[in-house]
Amino acid sequence: MAELRGLQGKVAIVTGGADSIGAAVVRSLHAAGVKTVIAARSADKGAAVAAELGEGAYYHQTDIGKDADLDSLVSVTAETFGGIDFVITVAAVYDDDGVDSTRAQWENSFNINVSGGALLVQKALPWLKQSSSAAIVNFGSISARISQANRWTYPVTKAAIHQLSRSQSLDLAQYGIRANTVSAGITWSVPVAGLTQGRRDIADKVAAAYQPLGRLAESEEVADAVLFLCSDNASFITGADIPVDGGYSALGPEGMVSCMQVMAEAVAAAE
Repeated sequence: MAELRGLQGKVAIVTGGADSIGAAVVRSLHAAGVKTVIAARSADKGAAVAAELGEGAYYHQTDIGKDADLDSLVSVTAETFGGIDFVITVAAVYDDDGVDSTRAQWENSFNINVSGGALLVQKALPWLKQSSSAAIVNFGSISARISQANRWTYPVTKAAIHQLSRSQSLDLAQYGIRANTVSAGITWSVPVAGLTQGRRDIADKVAAAYQPLGRLAESEEVADAVLFLCSDNASFITGADIPVDGGYSALGPEGMVSCMQVMAEAVAAAE
């Protein structure tokens, strides 16, 4: 692929940029010459990433569920780096008990996963309008399109993000602002490492049953898609979704094995 164009010297806000996929996005943007503000609640982790990257990286403690924090984030970003070109909304909560999810869990999930990112774009809009190539990249999910057992609040909010991106792409096109989503598959990240006690081999084996490429995604692979959507190489792409899922979203109900194959094997075994 040709070198990504239009990134050097731009300014990005990355919510949830202190850890896991968000931190990988921050590091990739910074390496591409994008001045990057890490917006996250975790001060120790956010400050550590900013210190690691040095000049051109800045941490601002932010709870995207609070309007005052969003106002401060936009103001500090513009004052520190002179503008805002990209808004990347990675921050999310998994506050989900399926059918037993409470009203508080529903409201918290929508506040952080949907409203926070939407209001950040609203508040950053005056600066995005001034950019020559502004872009919004929202993090959707493979969970948005399928039913998953005992998961209600998370997939519903992620489905809302896909619709939000489509609405943003329509209404903001008049300003030359593009809006797209990235949908990560099962990715090697802090939550997955926690579930598997750090056993990457186990995580890859489980993921192989859902992702035809046979392994977890790397956070850096997800970040590559974000960089592409921010770059001038994607200048005519808006309202779209890029699944970085190893083929997960391409699978039907038969999964990795054909139903006809299973039937044939069952008949052979019965003879």
